[in-house]
Amino acid sequence: MPNTVLIGSQWGDEGKGKIIDVLTAQADMIVRYQGGSNAGHTVIAEGKKRVLRLVPSGILHEGKICVIGNGVVMNPLDLIEEIEMLRSTGIECLNRLYISTRTQMVMLYHRALDRADEAARPEGKKIGTTGRGIGPAYAAKVSRTGLRCGDMLTPEFPDLVREQVEETNAKLAQLNAEPLNADEMVKTYIDAAERLRPYIVDTIPMIHEADRAGKSLLLEGAQGTMLDIDFGTYPFVTSSNPTSGGACIGSGLSPRRIDRVVGVIKAYTTRVGEGPFPTEDFGDIGRELAERGHEFGAVTGRPRRCGWFDAVVARYAQMVNGVDFWALTKLDVMDTIAEIKICVAYELDGKRIETMPASVAELARCKPIYETMPGWLEETSNLTSMDQLPPKAKAYVERLIELSGGRLGILSIGPARESTVRVGI
Repeated sequence: MPNTVLIGSQWGDEGKGKIIDVLTAQADMIVRYQGGSNAGHTVIAEGKKRVLRLVPSGILHEGKICVIGNGVVMNPLDLIEEIEMLRSTGIECLNRLYISTRTQMVMLYHRALDRADEAARPEGKKIGTTGRGIGPAYAAKVSRTGLRCGDMLTPEFPDLVREQVEETNAKLAQLNAEPLNADEMVKTYIDAAERLRPYIVDTIPMIHEADRAGKSLLLEGAQGTMLDIDFGTYPFVTSSNPTSGGACIGSGLSPRRIDRVVGVIKAYTTRVGEGPFPTEDFGDIGRELAERGHEFGAVTGRPRRCGWFDAVVARYAQMVNGVDFWALTKLDVMDTIAEIKICVAYELDGKRIETMPASVAELARCKPIYETMPGWLEETSNLTSMDQLPPKAKAYVERLIELSGGRLGILSIGPARESTVRVGI
């Protein structure tokens, strides 16, 4: 398989976990390049459901090497919990999972700061953060005060943790939040360091050695294009770059070594948290999509806002990421809808636009311009090829791809690994 970057093309929750799992069968090394444990990849295979927050989904395939890259913000306690969860189901991570020494860490004091800051924001100004410390960890990275995994291997590590806790307590006091116990925090992270020590290495030479040896690399991100700190609906975004450009920054692999980009899109659109969402449906369709699509966060459990497919978002994602192939997911969720809408453009202040506004205020004023297609009202989850699709379902898929640009590579018609139709990939 060519070296591949897999990205989310909407507001996250597109079904990347399943598509990564499908592509992993052809890959040798799977690299997670950004994000943290605020997002989960759900994989259902052989009757078992697993939610992975930090460990790349490739760990579920025997013999695959998995890397947590330098662009990730990694919570050591969450990772230890995930490693133990996998071990309890018969999957051993040791000698298969490696963490970059350059990976920034999300600490308990980041979580406390995240929640206190969000609580202090007035209504209408809240970001919709998961409260898992991701934003403060990336902020610490940019301000050059964060701790990296390599710090866990040094004798100075306990002193570094204590210093950070004391500085955080000063900030928490300003937010009228309870202080943290520095002694308990230091002990917690000394124990964590000992448990994670065997996994922490300089992964950049490892990745390049695999590439030079002709191994196939699969780079996976979390969240989606519209949550990108630069290209998303700022400020209602995450704190990193889930887009394809972030794959090289977050892994150390040269852009010249990327062969293709696969974008994951749902047959409808969802988003979690605050921020504008032009095609959101507040009525029966939104509820039906949420119920049939099981639209609740894999990690947070938060309900997702649901609406019609937004081709403006998809075209924008294709442009920003250079998507070569689309993986279209959850087509089966649409099986019961008699008339389906597709947003083909926006109306902004009386004018038709077909591109994504940079201003979140302008996006909030955008009204979707829809075209309609007849639904197929037939079950698709049991199909195994494109030829078996009902003609109206096939027409819908073809229209989405036409509006989005690029080509269809994978069609997903159910949550399980087996419910997948490969088309051109």
